[in-house]
Amino acid sequence: MLDLEPATRVLTDLVPGVRDDQLSLPTPCAEAGLGDLLAHVDGFSIAFTAAATKTPSPGGGQRARPDASRLGTDWRTRIPGRLAALAAAWREPAAWTGRTSVGGQDFPGEVTGVIALDEVVVHGWDIAATSGQQFRCEPHLLEAAYGLVHGVVAENPQGVPGLFEPPVPVSPAAPLLDRLIGLTGRDPHWQTHRAGG
Repeated sequence: MLDLEPATRVLTDLVPGVRDDQLSLPTPCAEAGLGDLLAHVDGFSIAFTAAATKTPSPGGGQRARPDASRLGTDWRTRIPGRLAALAAAWREPAAWTGRTSVGGQDFPGEVTGVIALDEVVVHGWDIAATSGQQFRCEPHLLEAAYGLVHGVVAENPQGVPGLFEPPVPVSPAAPLLDRLIGLTGRDPHWQTHRAGG
């Protein structure tokens, strides 16, 4: 069982730092602008909270394409509240037991919790890189996310459509965050050469 709150807090702190004029910027997440990605964070917070409590997710639990048009105007206050609810739901030991579903897929609770963590960490990095903010992650949470993604990529070396692009080569001596980001098909140095910003 992991406490997701340190990771959700980092993402929560990033959200107010996104300017309105940055919402249309491209991100390291393929096919998603920054506004789309924030809408995705909003949506997955609801979905993984429902998964933790083993209740049906609004909208039937199917993965929806990120869409900034669903972001609304109160996202700077709404998203942090939903991230707090996500962290609180996964603090319950029962969340990590049995089976649950998210995105139309069925998983053991202990796997689903780490998938939620990975979503928070990787998309937190995406948002920080795009908006020019600093990103950090507790080492033990980073290790858990890396272990999950490493296992998925070992079985799917060409990526997983809708989840990960094929991995980007990163030195084995690179920091663990860079290696995690590379495994998800992102360039860990993307922020230094992105267009716009």
